[in-house]
Amino acid sequence: MLALKQSGNVKAAMEALWPGLRVELQVVKTTGDKILDVPLAKVGGKGLFVKEIEDALLARTVDLAVHSMKDVPAILPEGLEIGAIPKREDPRDVIVTRTGEGIADLPMGGRVGTSSLRRASQIRKLRPDIEIANLRGNIETRLRKLTEGAFDAIILAAAGLHRMGWQNRVTSYLDPADFLPAIGQGAIGIEVRGNDGEVRELLAPLHDPDTHVAVEAERSLLRTLEGGCQVPIGGHAHLVDGTLTLSGMVASIDGEELFRASRAGSPSQARKIGRDVGMELLDSGARRILEEIYRA
Repeated sequence: MLALKQSGNVKAAMEALWPGLRVELQVVKTTGDKILDVPLAKVGGKGLFVKEIEDALLARTVDLAVHSMKDVPAILPEGLEIGAIPKREDPRDVIVTRTGEGIADLPMGGRVGTSSLRRASQIRKLRPDIEIANLRGNIETRLRKLTEGAFDAIILAAAGLHRMGWQNRVTSYLDPADFLPAIGQGAIGIEVRGNDGEVRELLAPLHDPDTHVAVEAERSLLRTLEGGCQVPIGGHAHLVDGTLTLSGMVASIDGEELFRASRAGSPSQARKIGRDVGMELLDSGARRILEEIYRA
């Protein structure tokens, strides 16, 4: 439902910009949509939500693809690129509870639902007593399971709830200063064939340069760490008064070790800032964590 909402928003924006243009939505069911009973880290990670759609792009059965940037792997298939990134929604994570408490107010041993290793490790760092339980499915399914009492709280992306118009379900927002979101969270990427100049021209007015440089810095960090869903990695970049600031995080799965680093500089140096934060994390101890996780 959220994916359709996001695609519908892009369709409506394009048709409003270009009178006479008609955009047809084509639903492509991905492996990530089908496998709902296993944590993503155990079945392949980010690429599960985009592979079939990218195959359709390369086969020319579709002309563009709308993705949540947090689901897009750091390296795209040859011949494809992100043609536009519209203005970003709120990148933060949120906690949703049945009774209105924040993380600090949850009962000892409370049960928190999430399928994200990044979210789980940061929750464990804040509240080691919390029980983390796997939670997959669309937003509606996750909220229903919370309401039915399967969890004391669940953690979701603010952007998804905002786009669905369900802001009233948010108990509290998690400040990136304490709880880093996923790379690219809150941003939509519109993927196209690199040689399709006509589609790129149609998308150009939707592109937001500030969001682009922030996401570029975050994805540069991800490439430097060579990370995926198997590793608790977070990152958040933002522009203030012409300065781009990026914070990054790598944690152990149990949350006992958590390394953070940040850099600031010119937006034109977005990729370098991402690499620098990544190298600082690796040198501070994250390299050992990554090696241990990939050997497991």
